[in-house]
Amino acid sequence: MADSALDNPFWSSLRTVHRHLAIGSEDVARYPAEFAPFLGVASANVEGDETIAPLLQANEIVLLLGVLPKLSDAWQLETFRPLAQMIREEPLEVIDGPEIIELDETHRADVLALTALVYPHYFRLRTMELGRYFGIYKDGRLAAMIGERLGTDTHTEMSAICTHPDFTGRGYARRLTAFLTDDTLARGRTPFLHVSHENPHAKSLYERIGYRLRRDIPFWALRRR
Repeated sequence: MADSALDNPFWSSLRTVHRHLAIGSEDVARYPAEFAPFLGVASANVEGDETIAPLLQANEIVLLLGVLPKLSDAWQLETFRPLAQMIREEPLEVIDGPEIIELDETHRADVLALTALVYPHYFRLRTMELGRYFGIYKDGRLAAMIGERLGTDTHTEMSAICTHPDFTGRGYARRLTAFLTDDTLARGRTPFLHVSHENPHAKSLYERIGYRLRRDIPFWALRRR
């Protein structure tokens, strides 16, 4: 993913690392609903009425990031505050802590329970299949997790970074973020992430450990009226 491709991350991912999942055409593509509610377009010149409508179910809401197509009044568009897109190009210090394990199908129920509690908006039944996921278990419970979501052969997004409320304040999110950041860099890819400005605690954590703001990236929800 060339650095400029980060300006259109849904589309870039659906044209490369997740092309086997893409539903759509040469100008527009989406993830299957059970993976993610994300839709990407090739450019701002795409005519939404003709290309997007056939991909959506009645009353379905999809999210767009970075690039918005041409839309008529047939669409209901909600504009959110832009997300902070952050990037890291050097390794981070991994603080000491509990063992980090790779999560698999046997952990799916725990992952879905944790994300439903603290990360409910974007995580779906098969989101785990978009990349690798890692977690920390404490007292037999999934205390914190992180995963890979968007990306291509050169960039990988850190995502679903979350901690169960019973285990906050122990540095688990920091440990997991540094671990996967360093692993991603060792694989020859550049890690990046998206965080809401309305989540200052998380944004501050990423800044403190060394992620820098690349840009604020526009973010929308779209539904056919």
